Amino acid sequence: IELRIQSVDLLLCHCVSGVQGQSCNRVTYIERRICVLKGSTVYIYCTYVGYYSTTSSFWFRSDKSTPEDLTTDPGYAGRVKYTGTYRGPFTLRITDLREDDSAEYRFPFKTDNFEWGHSFPGTTLSVTGLQVKVTPAAEGQNTLTCSTTCTLTDNPTYIWYKNGQHLDESTSPQYKDPVSSNYEDSYSCAVKGHEDLHSPAVCVQGQSCNRVTYTKRRICVLKESTVDISCTYVGYYSTTSSFWFRSDKSTPEDLTTNPGYAGRVEYTGTYRGPFTLRITDLREEDSAGYRFTFKADNFDWGHSFPGTTLSVTGLQVKVTPAAEGQNTLTCSTTCTLTDNPTYIWYKNGQHLDESTSPQYKDPVSSNYEDSYSCAVKGHEDLHSPAVCVQGQSCNRVTYTKRRICVLKESTVDISCIYVGYYSTTSSFWFRSDKSTPEDLTTDPGYAGRVEYTGTYRGPFTLRITDLREEDSAEYRFTFKTDNFEWGHSFPGTTLSVTGLQVKVTPAAEGQKTLTCSTTCTLTDNPTYIWYKNGQRLDEPTSQQYSSNILVVLGHSADSYSCAVEHHEDLHSPAVCKYELNYYST
Repeated sequence: IELRIQSVDLLLCHCVSGVQGQSCNRVTYIERRICVLKGSTVYIYCTYVGYYSTTSSFWFRSDKSTPEDLTTDPGYAGRVKYTGTYRGPFTLRITDLREDDSAEYRFPFKTDNFEWGHSFPGTTLSVTGLQVKVTPAAEGQNTLTCSTTCTLTDNPTYIWYKNGQHLDESTSPQYKDPVSSNYEDSYSCAVKGHEDLHSPAVCVQGQSCNRVTYTKRRICVLKESTVDISCTYVGYYSTTSSFWFRSDKSTPEDLTTNPGYAGRVEYTGTYRGPFTLRITDLREEDSAGYRFTFKADNFDWGHSFPGTTLSVTGLQVKVTPAAEGQNTLTCSTTCTLTDNPTYIWYKNGQHLDESTSPQYKDPVSSNYEDSYSCAVKGHEDLHSPAVCVQGQSCNRVTYTKRRICVLKESTVDISCIYVGYYSTTSSFWFRSDKSTPEDLTTDPGYAGRVEYTGTYRGPFTLRITDLREEDSAEYRFTFKTDNFEWGHSFPGTTLSVTGLQVKVTPAAEGQKTLTCSTTCTLTDNPTYIWYKNGQRLDEPTSQQYSSNILVVLGHSADSYSCAVEHHEDLHSPAVCKYELNYYST
């Protein structure tokens, strides 16, 4: 939320107009107090004038024992940005606000002859959530208050929801409920412009009203990792169905039936929860709002009610030159990772350091051969690409894909690009689960099935044919020069090998749902092919035949199998539709 408010004049100038002019050293804060919602964005403004040229400036929290630039504070990593110029306004922007961001923020600056006092008052920020408070009143009515711990800036408009449906809007934080004696009714509130930051739903009678409460409203996690999105839900009447869906779809669609999530989605938990949506092998396109809905015989929880917003990000190392030969390296993400992670740094493929800060200062960054990369503790296999700090010829290995899932008996190409600052003397691929690195071309288990192709600066490729399930492993590439050896412990590409199986589950009115199942999510979004009694099902007008899910209603003697396009010779065993069992034919 951008705060557009009139400037408050402060007695900040240490000179007298008409005696020393208007170029004296001073800072003017646009607002002295701001109250905004948790999860939102705030802009804190000031203007500053230095009689001499300014050499440095930054924002800091006044409750710190020593002033610390917020851009270097791990607690604000990825959430702080400075904008503006001399004489301003100069702006501090903080995103994804948390209640512990509540503090006074000050702006100091330095010149060659002067330093603006760190002890001078700045802007006090208060961060609040929303809560609905219920006050009983006469004649069966209740007064509902959309409560905050501070008075929100800019006189907001409040929005009220009843049972997840938009109800009313008002500039008053209070609402009178004319039918609050209904035990099934729940209420929540939000602020216009921040409808995704609504309050938890509360009952006005008892504790069994219809409601959904999300554990987290925003989550930021790494690409290729796994996320759990949770909620608790209560239905006054018996629940008949429930599912998770993406809010950006035109109609709510159960994620377990969405081909884009095939094999990657699982629901766990029970009524009154937490009820959890688990998504594995996350992709950047999974970034979206996720909502939960349930139905009863008398009720349907509103599909338009905000849920949990998921952001999926990779890691990138950004290099910022600094004084005295050092560089500042930042393990950068497109969103602020959830749960304050620990960052791990690697130099030339070797473990270097760990810190709660995403920044690292490189004391020897003038070395042209040095490369750096970063990871997050607990996800060391999802590290960033390695980058040079000087030039582009530093030692590094970059894998084309970090995870691959392919069919048993097929062929896979695992590729990387490698650069050595000195001439390479040897290179090979190996399995990371071996006690010592062993060139795969000399491993008897891969005899006649392994081939290396490509050249220096690549891609350099490991090809494995006639894949077996026991080939599932992490594969790494190493190279040597006269002066250097790329670290064997650096994460590579994880290969998973799977077969196909048809799973049968009951559907409505005697139908059966068939799922072409794998133990991992096949790479490159394959097209599935279905066979009935050994004959291919070709229905160009129906998209269901290219999905891994097929709904059937036929004779109990019919058998079904599936395959993947371009691998028709690797189809699944056939199964019978009869009851819930399946039999190979």
